[in-house]
Amino acid sequence: MSQSSETTSVQATRARDWLLSFQDSLCAQLEAIDGPVPGFREDAWQRADGGGGRSRIIEEGGVIEKGGLNFSDVHGKQLPPSASANRPEIAGAPFRAMGVSLVMHPRNPYVPTSHMNVRYFEAQPEDAPAVWWFGGGFDLTPFYGFEEDAIHWHRQAKAACDPYGKDLYADTKAWCDRYFHIKHRDEARGIGGLFFDDFTGESFDHAFGFMQSVATHYAKAYIPIIERRKDVDYGERERDFQAYRRGRYVEFNLIYDRGTIFGLQSGGRTESILMSLPSRVSWRYDWHPKPGTEEAKLYTDFLPIRDWI
Repeated sequence: MSQSSETTSVQATRARDWLLSFQDSLCAQLEAIDGPVPGFREDAWQRADGGGGRSRIIEEGGVIEKGGLNFSDVHGKQLPPSASANRPEIAGAPFRAMGVSLVMHPRNPYVPTSHMNVRYFEAQPEDAPAVWWFGGGFDLTPFYGFEEDAIHWHRQAKAACDPYGKDLYADTKAWCDRYFHIKHRDEARGIGGLFFDDFTGESFDHAFGFMQSVATHYAKAYIPIIERRKDVDYGERERDFQAYRRGRYVEFNLIYDRGTIFGLQSGGRTESILMSLPSRVSWRYDWHPKPGTEEAKLYTDFLPIRDWI
């Protein structure tokens, strides 16, 4: 957490303007690869306790079965418990939180699910200076793994980090591996990427620049993977396994995801918060893939933590 020579209101305006522009740009990039129909549907919404946002959802697209790309900017008189659990000094303080969050669930099981979010928080404790920080990251959840894709994904994550600190990629990768771990299953959600929170860097401009770098490298990391895999042939077996593994995604998001918990605790728009859930998902009792199959390789070759670069 940090103070700045700029007022937090000026910082928030800069962050908001950039995030709105970024949402527009990323929507255009994804629509270009998905196809012109149906495109993103937008819902603008207001939060009764302060703030609002615009949710952009795509369903039954050319490549994307379901996806959401949301902007929110909410404020309130009291930070939710999830935001102040590690910061007792700001518990209950007035706050402002904004960000862009994205989840893409492609139809083709050979195209991974992806997640990205970037956010800016500020809080104003009573009789104390305002504090602010950035957070975010991106991670990849393949159903059928390809080393080429995993290496490319992590090279882009490293490229996002390198201008802002020589150890930043290693630190944010390790944080991502820890964070996207499904504790009750003792397995990773996917192959990771990068994750950061409470980031203030050397200054507001330094921290803001890092957040922007993470956001813009997401498309560089993900779109080439979509292009490589979107036309791979698949059948019902692959779709069944995709639906089964999506169950793990749902479990993580509803039990552990800090963004989901914060959104629900802060009285956010439920439809926007739960846009991360896939449209087709299944669970099976005590199911395990047969050894040596492509499904088994996900567990043996891709989900264990490793250095992809």
